[in-house]
Amino acid sequence: MKNEIVRTRIAPSPTGYLHIGTARTALINYIFAKQNRGKFILRIEDTDLLRSDPKFEKDIIEGLRWLGIFWDEGVEVGGDYAPYKQSERIETYKKYIKSLLEQGRAYHCFCTEEELEKHRQSMLASGEPAIYSGKCSKLSQKEAEEKIKNGQKSIIRFKTPSKKIIFEDLIKGKIEFDTDLIGDIAIAKNENTPLYNFAVVVDDYDMDINYVIRGEDHISNTPKQIIIQDALGFKRPIYAHLPLVLGPDKRKLSKRDGAVSVIDYKKDGYLPEAIVNFLALLGWNPGDDREIFSMEDLIKEFKIEKFQKSGAIFNIKKLDWFNAYYIKQKDLSELVELCLPYLKEADLLEEREGELFLKSTEEKISKKWIEKMLVLERDRIKKLSEISYALSFFFAETLHFDPNLLIWKKSDKEQTKKVLSELIEIFEAIDKDAFVESSIKNSIAHLAENYGNGSVYWPLRVALSGREASPGPLQIAEILGKEKTIKRVKDALHALL
Repeated sequence: MKNEIVRTRIAPSPTGYLHIGTARTALINYIFAKQNRGKFILRIEDTDLLRSDPKFEKDIIEGLRWLGIFWDEGVEVGGDYAPYKQSERIETYKKYIKSLLEQGRAYHCFCTEEELEKHRQSMLASGEPAIYSGKCSKLSQKEAEEKIKNGQKSIIRFKTPSKKIIFEDLIKGKIEFDTDLIGDIAIAKNENTPLYNFAVVVDDYDMDINYVIRGEDHISNTPKQIIIQDALGFKRPIYAHLPLVLGPDKRKLSKRDGAVSVIDYKKDGYLPEAIVNFLALLGWNPGDDREIFSMEDLIKEFKIEKFQKSGAIFNIKKLDWFNAYYIKQKDLSELVELCLPYLKEADLLEEREGELFLKSTEEKISKKWIEKMLVLERDRIKKLSEISYALSFFFAETLHFDPNLLIWKKSDKEQTKKVLSELIEIFEAIDKDAFVESSIKNSIAHLAENYGNGSVYWPLRVALSGREASPGPLQIAEILGKEKTIKRVKDALHALL
């Protein structure tokens, strides 16, 4: 490497959306770089032109930024080592491929897919490693040039030397590989189309990446990359292979378990700080019982050496717990802004020229009114997307409920009708400006004493919310106001007639 400043990277392929595993790897690289006053780089590996798509690149960038993972160099940011897209670095790869070919460290392989598969099956049947036979390495340069001239298709293979590869992994410890079990590896489809194990070696060297932190599914690639580094005279980076994120069944994380796009979590109402906190603790802990960590906390206290060696289980209930915690910590005015898109999407309200209106009645409302609702509901929700259902009864013009639900288990229909009738009379007598929880409670205290709390508060709760479970009815009444409260109690009484 040209300098010793810590330089890490994340290098996703834009062949799919940014999923939770890649986001976790990016987070660990970012934290490691920041706590060592280093640089974090975003590189896009888009040499697979058939599968790469700009929409996936956009999703990756949007997802990382939403999580608060910002890169010091890379796509859309630039830097001294640009370009940061593999598709724009073809000439660089070509230079190194030609060098290996000229040195006799690489060669053109003309074996067809059918020939390669037949050989592979034969090796497997005999219990030997299914590696390339090295057949085309024996061709002379003249023979190879003649085949190319005649239009025969080929790939470029690296001549793997017979040796032991040993490296010290920051998480896994000492790892050894015998290259005789690898065989000659494909490094390019042609001089203009490098393959992963070759391109990543060149990119990491050219961009001064000295710490490669990635998932343990890449461990088998590491010896291949090391022998290419050695052949090109590149200094070896320090490796750390993170344990994989597993589903509850301890298998590779599936979409059912949580391997969906990070942006999907955003749409579903998760907060970025909750996901960051959750991801950081997938395989790592601080050595005590603490669970709440901000990004700043992680940068101060994270130690990559404390990562567990085994896979980390993705527990959606734990993520929900983190999210509920961070929702509770939000300032009410900020929480309103976060919730508004979900309320609009659910057709509960609309915004016109900066003003909010109920969709059901066209009534103009204020954000302060929504804040009062959130005070009651934010401790009950795990995701922002749940807010639409949680608050929907506040926004409705008319509620629809089972009349039988209005009747308290220790009461009956006739008594419930009487209670609702008396509640209407009491509410009508309360001054509009005094229609608050404390005065309502005082006004109906004698009613609760006469009939019992359950016989009064239960039908009032159902009348105002339409639900079996909801915030307290007096709190709901204060937010609805005198007029709407009376209307709903009258509707409930009518439902029992």
